[in-house]
Amino acid sequence: MNRLGNWISGKSQTPFYARREFNIKKQVQKATAYVCGLGQFIFHINGQKVSDHELDPGWTNYDKKIQYVKFDVTKLLHEGKNALGVEVGNGWFLKEDEHYTFTFPAFMPPNPNPYRPFGKELVLAIKLVLDYADETEEILYADENFQVKEHPVKMSNVYGSETYDASLEQTGWDKTDFDASEWEAASVISEEDTPKGELVEQFQPAIKVIRSYPAKYIHSVCNRDIYDLGQNVSGMLKLSYRGKKGDVLRIYPAEKLDKDKNADQVAKSWGTVGNCITCVVGEDDVWQEYRMRFTYFAGRYFAVEKSSEAVEVNDITGEAISSAWKTNGTFQCDDSRYVQIYDLVEKAVEANMVSVHTDCPTLERFAWQEPNHLMAPSIMYMKDGRKLWEKFFMDMRTDQLTENDYFMDLEGNRFYPGAGLIPSQAPCYVHNVLPVPGMGSFFDIIPWGSSGILGVKWHYLFYGDKQVIADNYEMGKKYLEHLKTKQNAEGFLNYGLGDWGNPDNQLARENVETAFLYADAITLAEFAEILGEKEDEVQLRQFAEEIKENYNQRLLVQDEKGKWCYRSFEHTEKLVITQACEALPLYWGMVPEDKVSDVAEAFRQTFLEKRAFASGEVGLPYIIQTASRYGMNDLICSFIMKPEHPSYYAFVKEGLTTLGEYWEENPRSHCHDMMGHIIEWYYNGLAGIKPLEPGFKKVLIKPYLPESMNYMKCRYESVSGMIQVILTRKDGRVEVETDIAEGISFEIDCSNLK
Repeated sequence: MNRLGNWISGKSQTPFYARREFNIKKQVQKATAYVCGLGQFIFHINGQKVSDHELDPGWTNYDKKIQYVKFDVTKLLHEGKNALGVEVGNGWFLKEDEHYTFTFPAFMPPNPNPYRPFGKELVLAIKLVLDYADETEEILYADENFQVKEHPVKMSNVYGSETYDASLEQTGWDKTDFDASEWEAASVISEEDTPKGELVEQFQPAIKVIRSYPAKYIHSVCNRDIYDLGQNVSGMLKLSYRGKKGDVLRIYPAEKLDKDKNADQVAKSWGTVGNCITCVVGEDDVWQEYRMRFTYFAGRYFAVEKSSEAVEVNDITGEAISSAWKTNGTFQCDDSRYVQIYDLVEKAVEANMVSVHTDCPTLERFAWQEPNHLMAPSIMYMKDGRKLWEKFFMDMRTDQLTENDYFMDLEGNRFYPGAGLIPSQAPCYVHNVLPVPGMGSFFDIIPWGSSGILGVKWHYLFYGDKQVIADNYEMGKKYLEHLKTKQNAEGFLNYGLGDWGNPDNQLARENVETAFLYADAITLAEFAEILGEKEDEVQLRQFAEEIKENYNQRLLVQDEKGKWCYRSFEHTEKLVITQACEALPLYWGMVPEDKVSDVAEAFRQTFLEKRAFASGEVGLPYIIQTASRYGMNDLICSFIMKPEHPSYYAFVKEGLTTLGEYWEENPRSHCHDMMGHIIEWYYNGLAGIKPLEPGFKKVLIKPYLPESMNYMKCRYESVSGMIQVILTRKDGRVEVETDIAEGISFEIDCSNLK
């Protein structure tokens, strides 16, 4: 028996109901329920849904960690007869493949390590603790006294498809005195089939509905009615419908419309999303309500197909969901373009936060790790990321490999990726561990795994809690040791994705990956100092210095004018410099002091030449921050407002309501936050709110007001208190107004104001 008691099931791989009635004979002082249904559950007591949560519990590697949810249910129970009810669905625990969407692209080898179910059937565990007023206690566990029944959701795919048959709905099933004579007794799971993961309480913010968007009918095409939410979201679809029993309503969500104004589920050359929400009429001419239960759709548009003219549909609504529902920062100004860009990024962040940080809500829904440090400051300024990131770190620790972990190669042989590796996805459900020619494995990408170190750095800076360093220090050390095994004879890391998403395809792989090796090492040295690990600190600083010296010896060169700059390692025939090549060593303090001004000028020249961000997601946050540090805020403003790509405002001009994945029109994903790094600059570049001590106990206010603005207001609720900056241009002068919580020390620097 686990800490929640038995696991029970409905002997089904598809969703099921579970219920039990019981008597309370004494006054309840407090009642606490601990519930876990795998892969997802909805908990009811006496006819009421217990919470406003969606898609509990959080996604994890169920073989190692399983989250349960704790509920205070005191007010929902009473003396006498009571009813417990749970709906259990699939999630990632036992993924159904109908409408399965994601396949690896053609440039990658066939994957011999496909998704494998975590169990033979869906399961449920409940522990209900009743603390009575007379100081006695009673505990109720899930067992054979629970009854089970097939669910009207006959199919639920984690990628957003669901099939609902209203004829199977059990009205009143979660109330007392319900006729359950046709229900079966639950089955207790054998020890052999019991889920293997350690049970831990869900501690990250639950997924919740944050906004509702009523869909508007816009036109019909190809026997489809097309509806528009007006906003691209991750959400729960809700509607009412009627027809003749057995009639079918099919709904296809999409991010965009095609040239014929039909819902377009094609994700560039990667394939078709293919999601379909199917509703079957259960009774003649009776309005029935449907709402998604165990998965979520992603998109802005719906194409609605009806099996007959008798089918009617009403009140289509998309309820946007997110784990990032607590807002810590706000930004306002009188130049609407900046607000529109902010909204693009914020909405993309919200849509991709569903207990894990997803790559995109349509095609992949994988927990790729790189945004968890590259996007960390942008998101942490906007949203409360404290517990979310702690969940991400738990997933990384859980999935960090040992020397015994292996996968299969194309010949069926064991492949050992290496001890200490933090996988590029955590949790990872479809392992693509095989090397891609010229790129290395997508399972082992340095800026992705580095989230286990650099993401911790950002968490500590924003929230000031040393415990997060202590909890993840050993993980970081093991990962660095793994990276050391990947250095080539020249001391470089020459595999990985480099500056992924670079519009000029200048990935500068060795430059980028090895700069991250330095960043990881020097950051771990700082952690060692904070934790008092003196011996570690000395060794880590020495290793970091060796990387830096070798990096500069091989990559720091003079141009035709005798000025110092960093060359792209992969170009030997001529001198090629990129924005990322110059920004990364500047940002991380790798440049010798006497050569900083030259390298900064070389970096500036790349800006003047390109007149745009010539960067992918890996280099971009460092490029923006370095440009701001060296007095290029005016160039940043011009770049983000370009009407054509690469540009943030180009997405606005194209009508997107969330940030696109790549710098291009009609990107593969229309909802991706990996390029959203500009928001960090909104807060620390425009408003100028920069932490000088962890937890914002001390801050620098160094604002900048673009020429197109006369007013800006930025507010950030730090763990140390509120910080607000208001800029107003009057008569050619910029006035600065601050409102900073008592206890936060601060400095104001107005040197960036004109």
